[in-house]
Amino acid sequence: MRKGFTLMEMMIVLLAIALLVLLTIPNISKVTSIIRKSGCEAQLTVVDAAILQYQIEYQSSPSSIDVLIAEDFLRANHKYCQHGSEISIKGGRAVVD
Repeated sequence: MRKGFTLMEMMIVLLAIALLVLLTIPNISKVTSIIRKSGCEAQLTVVDAAILQYQIEYQSSPSSIDVLIAEDFLRANHKYCQHGSEISIKGGRAVVD
């Protein structure tokens, strides 16, 4: 008698693995979008803090995020969220366009 797996056993195992993969893929993409949203919110907080520092130092609001970058309140990579949306200043607050 031979030792090993039958074709039916292999197909059952492959079916189980396929089901597990199908169940996890939507969850992974959902978690990824939550992480991106949280990262963008954190970046808005950083920009808001830079706006506040600028207001304290110059007693006025910056006209754009480029002013904050030029005056070294922010680095250039803070101009965009992780998903590519640009951050701008409206009403003295950082917003995503």
